[in-house]
Amino acid sequence: MAITTPSGAGPAWFRAGRGLLGPRRGRHELAPEEFEALALPVGDDGVVIGTDAHEAPAVLGVARPVPFDAVLIGGAWTAQVIALRTAGTGARIAVETGRRTLWTTLAQAANGGQPCVTLHDVGRVPPQGPSVHSPVLVVRDCGARPPRGRVVTAPWQSVLTLLPYMGPDTPRLLRGAGLVGVQRVSPQEAELLGRLLRLPQADVETLPTLPETVTLWCAGGSWTYVDVRATEAETRLLGAPRRMD
Repeated sequence: MAITTPSGAGPAWFRAGRGLLGPRRGRHELAPEEFEALALPVGDDGVVIGTDAHEAPAVLGVARPVPFDAVLIGGAWTAQVIALRTAGTGARIAVETGRRTLWTTLAQAANGGQPCVTLHDVGRVPPQGPSVHSPVLVVRDCGARPPRGRVVTAPWQSVLTLLPYMGPDTPRLLRGAGLVGVQRVSPQEAELLGRLLRLPQADVETLPTLPETVTLWCAGGSWTYVDVRATEAETRLLGAPRRMD
């Protein structure tokens, strides 16, 4: 489905600021008649987490040389799609959760003889040893009031905190996040998020009506709506899209 952006905010920050930047070298220039010979794909490194309002891929740079903290106020289904696609890029996924059974099927399917997705009880995530050759995404599925994690953001180790709904610690978590995703919330939560994230009123009114697969991603004063559009294989593994579990 096509997603409209009530405020008209574009998705430029996904492509301009969220992927890994390549090494700084001298510029290379081509004459216009040489463009057709350029067959290499050009774009940000990262994970395609959906399609934006302009039908373009929305790419999230998860593996970064600097610490990166993201918060998703939404359902585990969306977090699982992100984790599964991130594992597909070669990154390791450590899931800290009190709902181990909810993640077991994903971990078994993703691993396939290679333990790229590991499950850990809340507060029991061991050091992951991230590196440029083995980046890590820590997914914290610890409820609306997650305790402070033992494993935090670090170079090549990003943390995605999943909140099913807003809790008393949400404002603090949002202030420390480099990226915030919001799925369908109640009108009261939408009003509070509008103030915390400085959203236009049109977006505040849209949040309680979002479809199951749509997330409003916000960072640095920019925002865009992204539709996950799960593949057939993802739907077979994770089930139908759902906001609540």
